Amino acid sequence: MTTAETPAIAANLAQIRQQITAASADYRALVPAAPPVTLVAVSKRQPDARIEAALAAGQRVFGENRVQEATARWGPRRQRYQDLRLHLIGPLQTNKVADAVALFDVIEVVDRPKLATALAAEMDRQNRHLACYIQVNTGDEPQKSGISPDDTDAFISFCRDQLGLDIAGLMCIPPIDEEAAMHFALLQTIARRNGITNLSMGMSGDFDIAIGFGATAVRVGSAIFGARDA
Repeated sequence: MTTAETPAIAANLAQIRQQITAASADYRALVPAAPPVTLVAVSKRQPDARIEAALAAGQRVFGENRVQEATARWGPRRQRYQDLRLHLIGPLQTNKVADAVALFDVIEVVDRPKLATALAAEMDRQNRHLACYIQVNTGDEPQKSGISPDDTDAFISFCRDQLGLDIAGLMCIPPIDEEAAMHFALLQTIARRNGITNLSMGMSGDFDIAIGFGATAVRVGSAIFGARDA
């Protein structure tokens, strides 16, 4: 479906993909075996016209913060776009786990034992075993979700060994008032010592920096869609 939003969003996507390609080339010069970088278009609270414009421009990987909103938006579109991949990138309450497992392909916000346990049980119940990322609170910010860096190794072991979750990657959201690079470097260090290759880090303002520290998924919203609706 073509909308009035299509040309601008298509141009934004093309520019971001070029930036990703350039940053990836620089990183691959240092790490030739680095995996490709996935662009996750953050579609939370965006109007349908912008979503349709991104789909028309070929974007198929999207990130959502709220399970209920995502279900309403993407449930009907699954029939039209069989190659959609949906990432949950916002906090997940345990009472929404069943809906999240049914809808999403990647859960990026595993951040506490209770949630991890609920996800493992629900994935077994639905026989739908999703890739999971552990959210690391690299700045130890009390108001933010995520496992403390000091506790991450033990939590990874708990999720893998006791629950059998597929811990495919790590995710972080650096503090807004600190240099993002040091948080990306910390996440990369934790991942390496735990044999994890996928890193979801970097947003509209710093995704190129994140790629330089090994990001394999970047979460970009406003640079694609513009400001979100209130």
